[in-house]
Amino acid sequence: MIQEILIVDGYNIIGAWPELQKLKEISLEEARDQLIQILAEYQSYSGMKVILVFDAYYVPGIGKKYMQSKLAVFFTKEKETADELVERLVREHIGRRKQIYVATSDMTEQHVIFGLGAFRISARELLVKVRQSRHDIRKKIQETASRRNNTLDSKLTGEQRDLFEKWRRGEQ
Repeated sequence: MIQEILIVDGYNIIGAWPELQKLKEISLEEARDQLIQILAEYQSYSGMKVILVFDAYYVPGIGKKYMQSKLAVFFTKEKETADELVERLVREHIGRRKQIYVATSDMTEQHVIFGLGAFRISARELLVKVRQSRHDIRKKIQETASRRNNTLDSKLTGEQRDLFEKWRRGEQ
């Protein structure tokens, strides 16, 4: 079986998706958090391993990696661009039985990662995929709900459902 890995240039996506672009004008941190949440949900639905990269080029210190909602989030090292980190991650992950995709609308970066053996997904294409996955999830939930008449779920409050959903996603 082939493992699919999606590496996402975070700020490029934030700048390209209309809802995140508007949110960025209010709070860049909120736009980042929203993107993390969206991609964590997409990762869960699609089965792809998603790696999110943010550029910290002008921020002093070492780069960091952390997991949030089972999503790998990277911040670049000082004087390292997101493009450089994306290229390094492609090189590290490329191999047999792996298919690497990079989500960016940066044309130069698309050519470089294509040369390394990865495929590109534009910001617009990723947005379409995310929206389709959300639509599919809602449809499955509605179908499942219509089949259930007398279930535990029908007896839970919204607050209880939210708590169970957080547990399912691995959030505390």
